[in-house]
Amino acid sequence: MQDRTPPSSLENAIALQKFGVGQPVRRKEDDTLVRGKGKYTDDFNLPGQAYAFIVRSSHAHGVIRGIDTAAARSMPGVLGVWTGADLTAANYGPFTCGLPLKNRDGSPLLQTNRTALMTDKVRYVGDPVAFVVAGTLSQARDAAEAVVVDIDPLPAVTSAEAAAKPGAPQLYDHIPNNVALDYHYGDTAKVEAAFASAAHVTKLDIVNTRVAVVAMEPRAALASYDQASARYTIQVPTQGVAGNRMNLAKNILKVPNEKVHLLTANVGGSFGMKNINYPEYVCILHAAKALGRPVKWTDERSTSFLSDSHGRAGQMHCELALDSEGRFLAVRISGYGNLGAYITGVAPSPLSLNVGKNLASVYRTPLMSVDIKTVLTNTTLMGAYRGAGRPEANYYMERLIDRAADEMGIDRLSLRKRNFIKPAQMPFSASSGVTYDSGDFQGVFNKALEISDYANFAKRRKESRKRGRLRGIAIGSYLEVTAPPGVELGKIVFEADGSVRLITGTLDYGQGHATPFAQVLSAQLGVPFESVKLEQGDSDIVHTGSGTGGSRSITASGMAIVEASRLIIEKGKRAAAHLMEAAEGDIEFGDGRFTIAGTDRSIDIIELARAMREGKMPEGVPSSLDVDHTTEPVPSTFPNGCHVAEVEIDPETGIVQIVRYAGVNDFGTIVNPMLVAGQMHGGVAQGIGQALMECVSYDESGQPITGSFMDYALPRAGDIPMMEVGDHPVPAKSNPLGTKGCGEAGCAGSLSTIVNAVLDALTEYGITHIDMPLTPERVWRAIRDAKAKVA
Repeated sequence: MQDRTPPSSLENAIALQKFGVGQPVRRKEDDTLVRGKGKYTDDFNLPGQAYAFIVRSSHAHGVIRGIDTAAARSMPGVLGVWTGADLTAANYGPFTCGLPLKNRDGSPLLQTNRTALMTDKVRYVGDPVAFVVAGTLSQARDAAEAVVVDIDPLPAVTSAEAAAKPGAPQLYDHIPNNVALDYHYGDTAKVEAAFASAAHVTKLDIVNTRVAVVAMEPRAALASYDQASARYTIQVPTQGVAGNRMNLAKNILKVPNEKVHLLTANVGGSFGMKNINYPEYVCILHAAKALGRPVKWTDERSTSFLSDSHGRAGQMHCELALDSEGRFLAVRISGYGNLGAYITGVAPSPLSLNVGKNLASVYRTPLMSVDIKTVLTNTTLMGAYRGAGRPEANYYMERLIDRAADEMGIDRLSLRKRNFIKPAQMPFSASSGVTYDSGDFQGVFNKALEISDYANFAKRRKESRKRGRLRGIAIGSYLEVTAPPGVELGKIVFEADGSVRLITGTLDYGQGHATPFAQVLSAQLGVPFESVKLEQGDSDIVHTGSGTGGSRSITASGMAIVEASRLIIEKGKRAAAHLMEAAEGDIEFGDGRFTIAGTDRSIDIIELARAMREGKMPEGVPSSLDVDHTTEPVPSTFPNGCHVAEVEIDPETGIVQIVRYAGVNDFGTIVNPMLVAGQMHGGVAQGIGQALMECVSYDESGQPITGSFMDYALPRAGDIPMMEVGDHPVPAKSNPLGTKGCGEAGCAGSLSTIVNAVLDALTEYGITHIDMPLTPERVWRAIRDAKAKVA
């Protein structure tokens, strides 16, 4: 029999010290995941399931003249072959961008209205045109190869800048010059006046490379359809079931929400890529309904490079205006963002709006203008990728600052200090249009200098020279506008076995939500940490929520937990007053117990929940502690930090090695410092990948050159340095916990510091700029060319 003896106040207090907010509690799920016992989408199977395989275009651009499926239909095991005409007849809705972004003239962005399968044209290599379902995967694959697609090739364009020029190949008749969004922010006249009056203007043309997401778990889906209830069910990796279910039901399948059941189990990484619905999901849902049996689809790594959304991809002209003392007067960015062939999800935002929101960073920059054309090209579609515009913006700003310091003969550290926003200026209305509520940017900066041992860099550089190596260092600050406002679910259920179910609309795809959320709930209600069971992946239970994205999870779900806990305490006081025959005003709550003030009479919250469930409460007294609460939109937060990178370069080979790395961050109240450090490590690793090796490339005809890990480099363990991590928290004032997002900050801090450190090492050659990725070949070539100029 289970022991229902409630813990004492002392026991609760001790438990809160061990598992409370601020403690480095180990992740609840690690024992399961490390032992290989996690369950991902491809691990699920249903009786009688069939398998789908997608037929994709081998041309980057062309007109579809015909699709011959006769041979495929007659092959062994084939249950069906469908084309775009079949899905058009089913009247599914298109994939669109739901953001209210507007052109500079006030008109809305131009939608591409992508269909699941193409009927008129193909617009990139990998564009889906048909799919086959068979009894086995091998049968489906063989039949897909027998589908003959007749395409008249058209000229292709892969560069956003080239695509926007007159005479470039047009992807859509209704989108002139392929410009889907001509984004503008800022007062152009005032910015121009500031530049005209500036003592110095620094200019840089910067390419922000396109990267592939390459999550460890490829996308997969398992669909079924119940004829009796006319209900779809799909198991699929997402970043939040509520939002994805609503979009799939309302906008694509055109059925009520309750007619779609969306399930997400463990997710092996996403970084933004899995937070949209994809054509493959519509295909297998359609087939499951038509065939009356479940249909499964699992992507392969080679097609993931084609079908998964990519990230970054911008070509920018960046300018910074300064007065004679080096004080910033204005910053402006103009250029092109590459949308790929279709617009879905939030794709234009990272390339435009988010750049503007984050560009001013931690600096007093009075004026700003952003002019970015987001352009359609014959490439894989673009989407959110860890940071989604925030790392890019900070990269542009920090590159400008280092360059301006060198051009003006001002120490790089001094130039930054001169322009920091001061704590006394908080709340600070930035030129980006947002208001920072908190921060101590100089304090963060000073601590980063300290833990990186910046003062002794000259000694380390001298030692490197003795070994024939070039050594460079860079320090860079960053600030992110995170947690895009959205409602969040805080649903708490007290179970009969003493456990507490916490249900919220964010979703863990590697962050480790179960532990910090349990820490917050335990701190609020005093329930045992071990008793908290997190549920996030079933749309029948998670009816509301904005999902995980934009570093919002601890802020949004944390706020939902705090608010829901307050409601529980209110209910508990009324029930405890009744059970202990006291006035409600005399009931106090603390350390998980409801106590009559001034007495030793009390009842533990778990015991109270049991008593309420098993007893009969009179009218006016709650019969349960359970709550189902949805917050108002949760405000944004402004995490910030300062990172220091130190590199060594072999001038004979161009090989760059990151030899030291330190980062100090202000994430407000830190719920679990171990998880926060892990998030920074992961973000820095992805920044290293983009800075030094990652780049999706296409040839002139639109054929991808980087279609596998033979061609696309990812950082390995040996490429990642040991990191010194420091914290300088200034609690946010916009949410009850005081938290700030941390999941994407590693990318925001690492891009600029790594690139600037490499350029610092190359100073003696007069090299002032190299675009990412700084591969050995690019660095070696820059050194060779610099030597040739001197000779």
